[in-house]
Amino acid sequence: MEPLKIHQGLVYPLNRSNIDTDQIIPKQFLKRIERSGFGQFLFYHWRFDDEGNLRPDFSLNDPKYKDASIIVAGENFGCGSSREHAPWAVQDFGFKIVIAPSFADIFKNNCVKNGILPIQASNEQVQYMIRKAESEEYQLTVDLENQVVYDNEGFKASFDIAPYPKVMLLNGWDEIGVTLTYADKIEQYELARK
Repeated sequence: MEPLKIHQGLVYPLNRSNIDTDQIIPKQFLKRIERSGFGQFLFYHWRFDDEGNLRPDFSLNDPKYKDASIIVAGENFGCGSSREHAPWAVQDFGFKIVIAPSFADIFKNNCVKNGILPIQASNEQVQYMIRKAESEEYQLTVDLENQVVYDNEGFKASFDIAPYPKVMLLNGWDEIGVTLTYADKIEQYELARK
């Protein structure tokens, strides 16, 4: 995983609540055993019609959001089943940050484990960001170290994150990476046991 310290990116507004993991990545695409290749199926039934053609009425298909790396969405993002494929699809599509008023706990934890920063913001802050991103090419800067999100027009919001996931994201570590930081101590322990 890549370290995430400060990220500036284009915002994709998804003004929907209760987006569940089956909407993020439908069950028929969960047959792969590797983590890559899921981005093409992100929001599949919203992005494509029954014949597999792009739906022009779904906002993510608008070319102006092609390079978006931040999703701003409604409350309870990632609810439903616990499939880890959902954050894999979000990340593989190119998103590094998801901002919402609330997240399903398992989805939120799976995001951190896969290098995505989930940020909880108030309903008012989220609606402001969504309105801006719907009306213009809207950029946000996310400063994880200082736990703040801001734009170039005076908007600024702080966010909370627990120390452990913050350290993981700042260093680009998954849980194996965290364990490897203790490799010397693990080796000393193993040697002492012999």
